[in-house]
Amino acid sequence: MISVVVPIYNEAKYIEACARSIAAQDYPKDDLEVIFVDGMSNDGTREILAGLMQEYPWMRMEDNPQQIVPPAMNIGIRAAKGDTIVRMDAHAAFPANYLTELVKQQAALHADNVGGVCRALPANDSPICKSIAAALSSSFGMGNSYFRIGTDEIRPVDTVPFGCFHRTLFDKIGYFDEQLIRNQDDEFNGRIIKHGGRIYLLPHLVIDYYTRDSIQKVWSMFYQYGLFKPLVNRKLGGPATTRQFAPAFFVLALFFGILLAPWSPWIAVLLALMVLLYLILAFSTSIRTASRENCRPMTFQMPLIFFIIHAAYGIGYLHGIFKLLTNSSFKVKSKR
Repeated sequence: MISVVVPIYNEAKYIEACARSIAAQDYPKDDLEVIFVDGMSNDGTREILAGLMQEYPWMRMEDNPQQIVPPAMNIGIRAAKGDTIVRMDAHAAFPANYLTELVKQQAALHADNVGGVCRALPANDSPICKSIAAALSSSFGMGNSYFRIGTDEIRPVDTVPFGCFHRTLFDKIGYFDEQLIRNQDDEFNGRIIKHGGRIYLLPHLVIDYYTRDSIQKVWSMFYQYGLFKPLVNRKLGGPATTRQFAPAFFVLALFFGILLAPWSPWIAVLLALMVLLYLILAFSTSIRTASRENCRPMTFQMPLIFFIIHAAYGIGYLHGIFKLLTNSSFKVKSKR
């Protein structure tokens, strides 16, 4: 039996499409339960779910007074009846064979966690939303994060989105860390690897994921990703990847370059070369994407989104290091 756990909070815009994509799964419904763990939504999400649960009696809802993802996952896992736990997300739509293929590949690969590739879709048809989605799917924006940029073959990775786990795994390595508002998946997957487990990305399973709809939300999301990463590293005893350092080095290079350039022509030249190279890479990616999408505003919007992603993550990462060094709290005001 599979238990699907879906953390939600104020998802009235997306919840029905998500629920119906789960209902369309070809996995036998007698061996399936779906648990929506709601952070006390007040935008109509609960009312929409009430109607859906009438239609699909194998769906149910649990309350999450803490309103953030890790407690939601733990509430759902503890309430689950299944031998296999699959995390899903309200901002996503899943292929009809998703659950069947996860279970099949997990057994074939002897894996502790398997997941698919996220295809970033714009929240609406505006050029800025198209730019956000494109930036989150590009290697310049995301580095070698394969679940975002894709891959041609099944491969071992350090993390996957919306994982599929054996129920016994949580007894072995523990539940999701409720101190982590962001990066809880990274930390949990890091624990899997630390305990000798294996994680695989399945490129033939493509998840449609609807991205944030504003620059402000993108900044907030990546700032929080960066902020919590040093805490994840401390919990795991070291970094899981090297790509996480690039944005912080970029921010430091910009800061000290601008600060010292008036005093050293060599630093001024290096700063100018770095900025020029960044702009060349950003605009070349943007021009190709804008041409492919037939959306000219993306040519100038995508470089801004790239900078927002890298600067927000880098500043957040440096702030996270500062918090660790000063033993400061990592609490932030965020529900998703």
